[in-house]
Amino acid sequence: MEWYLPLIWASLIGVAVMMYVILDGFDLGIGILFPATRKEEERDLMMNSVAPFWDGNETWLVLGGGGLWVAFPKAYAIIMPAFYLPVIGMLLALVLRGVSFEFRWVAKPRHRAWDLAFAAGSIVAAFLQGVILGGLLQGIPVVDGQYAGGPYDWLTPFSVFVGLAVVAGYALLGATWLNMRTVGPVRELGRRVAPVLLATVLVAMAIISLWTPLMLESVAERWFSIPNILFLWPIPIAVVLIAYGIWQGILRGREFLPFAGTIALFVLGYAGLIISYAPYLVPPSLTFWDTAAAPASQLFFLLGTMFLLPIVLGYTIFVYWIFRGRIAPGEGYH
Repeated sequence: MEWYLPLIWASLIGVAVMMYVILDGFDLGIGILFPATRKEEERDLMMNSVAPFWDGNETWLVLGGGGLWVAFPKAYAIIMPAFYLPVIGMLLALVLRGVSFEFRWVAKPRHRAWDLAFAAGSIVAAFLQGVILGGLLQGIPVVDGQYAGGPYDWLTPFSVFVGLAVVAGYALLGATWLNMRTVGPVRELGRRVAPVLLATVLVAMAIISLWTPLMLESVAERWFSIPNILFLWPIPIAVVLIAYGIWQGILRGREFLPFAGTIALFVLGYAGLIISYAPYLVPPSLTFWDTAAAPASQLFFLLGTMFLLPIVLGYTIFVYWIFRGRIAPGEGYH
């Protein structure tokens, strides 16, 4: 087996997942913050701020899931049975949220049900994404290359806590997005809730960072052994410094800094997970190489991905450039 192909695919899937978390995270965050105001014009502005982007953002979820199926079919065959229920729930929530984008406008003035659908779909989707992540981090029982657990093994206090942490993290992304892209009361809403959400996210990151090594000896060994700890200690320091920068940016009315800092927090958290678990794709037993498809299959699909990925990136950059700048009440794209 060409040893480098699984690494390339793991990197591509990792980038796709990170892009999804950042890009779809802030528009899920808008839905999570929807109940924070009951004024129709403010909700209109919140929705309009993400209307040009939300459907393109979810392309990265398709790339991540499709890449897992193509490049690591054994991992896909284990992970999916382990998380059938939360995955189906997440997809249904995303569908409900997507439908609400369109129907909320045409249903006016009787659109309250679609306001609820937009908020509920966003909250449920974010929570279940965190639950899936938590269930993966706590480990999946595997016997003879097959999932050996039950249909509810993913439902634990740890996975529920990670789910709530992801909801808070997406809400922080949404709040800093509103601070950057809107004006008036909606921007003030983002600035008002962002410090509370930032504190919540930092506490959640600290608890998860302690919980995982206590739960898995391999993670404790990875972080706290010598000489690893000598190289890894700057990561938590960087988290604290970036969080301080976000807080200062919010207090001083900065536009881009809090949003960029929140993205940096997510990237550092993601890097921490990679350090803790790589090269295990199905913790704690199966690596990239254990679950990889045949080299010919990986190479064939890699050639197609190399052609399509620049198109997706180009489209993403183009849309964000075209719809750059702040959006005011009464303006929008829908």
